[in-house]
Amino acid sequence: MVRFTTCVAAAALLGATMVQAHEDIADKYPQSELYNKPVEFYPGVWSAIGATAPPTYENSGHNNNLSFLVTGDGVVVINGGASYRLAKALHDEIKTVTDQPVKLVINENGQGHAMLGNSYWAEQGVDILAHVDAIAAFEGDADFILQGMEGYNRDKAEGTTIAVPNLSFEDKEVVEMGDMTIEVMYLGPSHDPGDTQVWLPGQSVMIAGDIAFHERMPPIFPETDTDAWIETFEGPFAALNPTYVIPGHGHPTTMAMVTRGTVDYLRDLREKIGAHIDEGGDLADAYYVDQSRWEYMDTFEELATKNAGRVYEEMEWE
Repeated sequence: MVRFTTCVAAAALLGATMVQAHEDIADKYPQSELYNKPVEFYPGVWSAIGATAPPTYENSGHNNNLSFLVTGDGVVVINGGASYRLAKALHDEIKTVTDQPVKLVINENGQGHAMLGNSYWAEQGVDILAHVDAIAAFEGDADFILQGMEGYNRDKAEGTTIAVPNLSFEDKEVVEMGDMTIEVMYLGPSHDPGDTQVWLPGQSVMIAGDIAFHERMPPIFPETDTDAWIETFEGPFAALNPTYVIPGHGHPTTMAMVTRGTVDYLRDLREKIGAHIDEGGDLADAYYVDQSRWEYMDTFEELATKNAGRVYEEMEWE
């Protein structure tokens, strides 16, 4: 088994994960299509940490965290992966850890790197669970999402087809498996439709999905309601008060770190854009509000100006 050493775990939890995983860092696990080899972060809780860069051929689309839980009576996988082959690569790693079968896959949202690998898991006869809104979002854009993955992944897209989750939930689904209680939760609007959190109350571990960021800049989509995202984060999400947080992107960390990387960022951007609107500023200039405080985050260059424009369009009519 591969385990965090005491010093690595402490560093992650104390915020040493501010060290950036820049786009120019080579694949950390070249013998696999996984960007990183899975690590056991907490007993029974494993995660293969994806690149914080955009999806590329080099990282095989593994730019989100692919986690799995070894419960004693089966394995639960969180995120289907960006392709059939990437899902198979994760399964190959799971088989080196345990003989327990994979019994359930949970999709964190309706994005490609959460759902395109479902085609592999469905072929294995594994149930796949997602929020109703995430399923609807994926179904609406599935062909476009698949074509986008095929564009960057080329031959690595082989075998990937559209496979919609066969199980859905609306508010909460509790899974009792082995020695784990797994609460699959929709806590409210955040980054993307149907964003899902996987809460392990017995371990005080939150597999947070894209409600929480700290190493990578949060992407704001045209449909994202940033005010509602803040409310969801500071309300039901923070109320659970997990000791450990595995975000959708980036290394395991603490609530303090994801609060700074998510809520503090969103509040700062909204305050900057609000002041810009109050001063009569237009969209063209909104792209250039000062976000230098957040320049340390990966994908800053790709996302900062886009985020500013989208928040302007959101706040212009508030």
